[in-house]
Amino acid sequence: MSRILITSALPYINGIKHLGTLAGSMLPADVYARFQRSRGRETLYICATDEHGTPTELAAAEAGQDPASFCQAQHEVQHDLGRKFGLSWDHFGRSSSPQNHRLTQRFAQTLWEAGFIEERVTQQVYSNADKRFLPDRYVIGTCPHCGYEAARGDQCENCTRVLDPADLLHPRSAVSGSPDIEIRGSKHLFLRQSLFAEKLRHWIESKRSQWPLLVTSIALKWLDEGLQDRGITRDLEWGVPVNAFEWGANPDGQLPDIEGLAGKVFYVWFDAPIEYIAATWEWADRQAVEAGREPKDEDWERWWRGPAAADVTYVEFMGKDNVPFHTVGFPCTLIGVNERRDADGKWQVVNNAPWKLVDQLKGFNWLDYYGGKFSTSQKRGVFMDHALELLPADYWRWWVVANTPETSDSTFGWEAFQAQVNADLADVLGNFVNRICKFAENRFEGVVPEGGTPGALETRLEEEVLAKLRELTGHMEDREFRKSATALRQLWVLGNQYLTEAAPWTAIKTDRDRAAVAVRYGLNLVALFAKVSEPFIPFAAEKIAIGVGEDFPSRWPALDGAGALQVLEPGRKIQAPEVLFRKVEDAQVAEWRERFGGPDAA
Repeated sequence: MSRILITSALPYINGIKHLGTLAGSMLPADVYARFQRSRGRETLYICATDEHGTPTELAAAEAGQDPASFCQAQHEVQHDLGRKFGLSWDHFGRSSSPQNHRLTQRFAQTLWEAGFIEERVTQQVYSNADKRFLPDRYVIGTCPHCGYEAARGDQCENCTRVLDPADLLHPRSAVSGSPDIEIRGSKHLFLRQSLFAEKLRHWIESKRSQWPLLVTSIALKWLDEGLQDRGITRDLEWGVPVNAFEWGANPDGQLPDIEGLAGKVFYVWFDAPIEYIAATWEWADRQAVEAGREPKDEDWERWWRGPAAADVTYVEFMGKDNVPFHTVGFPCTLIGVNERRDADGKWQVVNNAPWKLVDQLKGFNWLDYYGGKFSTSQKRGVFMDHALELLPADYWRWWVVANTPETSDSTFGWEAFQAQVNADLADVLGNFVNRICKFAENRFEGVVPEGGTPGALETRLEEEVLAKLRELTGHMEDREFRKSATALRQLWVLGNQYLTEAAPWTAIKTDRDRAAVAVRYGLNLVALFAKVSEPFIPFAAEKIAIGVGEDFPSRWPALDGAGALQVLEPGRKIQAPEVLFRKVEDAQVAEWRERFGGPDAA
């Protein structure tokens, strides 16, 4: 059975994340990880905070802290909020970890020695007002391609085109807003991505039937526009230092200009994806220490390298703006470490234990707030801390998964949110669990009743439940989250329809055995719902499972039709959980619209 390695795009360290970040990576990854664990597969879900770069330095300065202290504090905040949302990371690491420093430097050295990195003097933006070099993303202006007036110097958020600051019209400093900027020369290292273009195209083309169209279209668009070499160092203090280790010679016998590279760090988009591997290393080291044994490289390399990782299926989750870096940038790094080009231009694997490239990449569109972007910097929309102040996590988890922006952008609005969680969670699932459990407590002494013989109604129910369960399972395996949520809701609806037809509250008046059959099947549906709802709404699912005496979490139901609704033995004690989902009231929606903004917020 294949092992499953899951990574979700690293949330940046500066600020609490909004619902859009959840929708675009972390929450779908968690739903998928929980599902795979329930199917009995060895699953490792890795994430981390992305901690390097100018935004960190500026945010730390604004907070009156050094970057290391700032990142430590913000990492703890993000970790705590993620856990409160039920994100079941096996490890939530840090890109500033010693492991990531070592791996980033190791990869860079290998790429240099292979001739895939070279030195160049670049003309960079220097802000006289801020007295510092400005990284690309801290130069803003008008995109020359689409006219978006707040495009960053590294990428336009609107059209996703990769940019250089010199491309922008009317450029200015994002730090001070000053247009008093000039160009200065500075030596940097460049990853020669152009050498990988044909190799990447062949690899991406081979994924057309496996990856969403959104992902392959973005990746191929980059290649079609001409893959450019990319600078992988920056003039910053906070990051993985370039000159802190011994470099080897490149194929021409040259060493890098260590003096010219003094004080520079690797670009955050070079070291951040490497943190996926480094965070696995962090996880393995922690596991070893907790077990009282010495850490070993094979503990983490078995997920990432060579024959030991042959049975691993690696799945990445991210928003569409991150797709280029994961389909081009990071693969260039790994291919360059694994392979070399011979004299005929053919690629040959030279690494005895090559690093694993992604197998499945799930990219998402954006979740908007009333048609405008959620924005950390502009504080537009609902953020994770505020969301939990308003309602329990399962409300947000359900709505976000049910509206995952898979084929197009989705829009959050308070009215739509209220309508869906009230209908799905309160009226369908919550109502069903409450009705059948309360009835069993009141009329069957709070136990699973015995007696009676299942009839045609139960036969039909079992057939419909099995068909819907197979549909749900297929969608989950395919990482189709909207379809999965729809199938799960339809399962809940089957339970309500069965109770309406079986009507145990009527049958009990004349035929106790017939009522017993209906209640027994209804309680088994409750147990089933706890199992299959756990990836989506784990906190409520646990309460439901405890109510009918089931383990939590438990195994995903079998798909062979054997006993899915005969799990609870007669005589088992049950207890109705407290109200699972209280309805969101109109007054709450009015208050929240006033606080967070309504349609005019966009």
